[in-house]
Amino acid sequence: MLIDLHCHTFPLSNDSFLSPDQLIERARAMGLDGVCLTEHDSVWQPHNVRELAQRHNFLIIPGIEVNTEDDHVLVFGLDRYVNGIHQLPQLARLVAEAGGAMVSPHPYRQFTPLLRMDDDFWTMALERAVASPAFQHVCALEAINGRSTQEENLFSWQLCAHLGLPAVAGSDAHEPSDVG
Repeated sequence: MLIDLHCHTFPLSNDSFLSPDQLIERARAMGLDGVCLTEHDSVWQPHNVRELAQRHNFLIIPGIEVNTEDDHVLVFGLDRYVNGIHQLPQLARLVAEAGGAMVSPHPYRQFTPLLRMDDDFWTMALERAVASPAFQHVCALEAINGRSTQEENLFSWQLCAHLGLPAVAGSDAHEPSDVG
């Protein structure tokens, strides 16, 4: 089963140019079996998710991309945004109580510069990332992010290996051409 774990739609993600209907149509055309709606600090209402899934006969999993003090976190299992979840320990507690899961999207962002890195800097950045407490709360890392470079995704793959965490993939779609 192929599911895009990281998608944004408007109006809930105001930086997205992708409607929910466009997302689903494009995902189906790309051969995907489902999508996760991971809006920025916003949650789809359960009845809206059910209606959208039924209308398209397509698997839709609601989530949230929470902007925490440490970095962004994809959250599955919470049905509402709760004040205070920008603090990672509080978020982790609520997600555990709900029986949910947390994934670190684009985990390289806090540790790599925008410019190419030499080997020494790469090693140092990887060591800093491995030591980060932020990854203690997640069950997987997004090793492939569709809006990232090969080098950034490689860093994420290596971080998965060092931390012993599973790797997942997501398009981080914000427009139709990003899906899949």
